[in-house]
Amino acid sequence: MVYLNYNNLDGETQERLLKRSREEIENKHGKELRMYAVNYHKDYSVVLEEEAIRNLYNYKFIFTI
Repeated sequence: MVYLNYNNLDGETQERLLKRSREEIENKHGKELRMYAVNYHKDYSVVLEEEAIRNLYNYKFIFTI
């Protein structure tokens, strides 16, 4: 087995995983992130993007070759 992190993946795969991560974070924590963005005068899309990227580094990618 080969263990990789997010940086080792190609650009297309990274974008697909980032999109999935955004959806996952929005479904789980969307309301809280919106409240945070409003309270701290931040752009919701930027806050969501930062959380989605942070979430990606919690994934473990395992490939069998």
